[in-house]
Amino acid sequence: EFFKGLEKSAIEKIAGLCQVRRYEPGEYVFCQGDCEEHLYIIAEGCVLLKRSLNAGTRKGSVVIGILANKRVFGCWSALLGKVNYLLSSAVCEKPTRIVLIKGADLREMMVSNRELGVSMLKNLCFLLLDRMRGTYAAMEKI
Repeated sequence: EFFKGLEKSAIEKIAGLCQVRRYEPGEYVFCQGDCEEHLYIIAEGCVLLKRSLNAGTRKGSVVIGILANKRVFGCWSALLGKVNYLLSSAVCEKPTRIVLIKGADLREMMVSNRELGVSMLKNLCFLLLDRMRGTYAAMEKI
């Protein structure tokens, strides 16, 4: 979804920035509040995005997204050249293989190739809109 419509040569360059890690069921990729600088792509498996809320009398945790193969998630602010605190946790529901991309490296590639950068930012806008809708719907359940 984040790389939709990109040319094969661009995908190959991006692949050069990637690492692959394996996670077991119940293992966290990251936790809400962590300081992170990576984007993640699910190569195989399933990840639950969970948001915890502690607003005085209202406390709880809710799944705000269920992501499977080819879905992208992580710290989008890393594309701005800044490390930020994560607003949710990501926990693997089953054995999962994830591709990691350091946001700063991807940002450098996007800045050096403006056409690539604009295309990816367009995809990012649609992806974030989808996530925000899911988050708001899930938060109403708490």
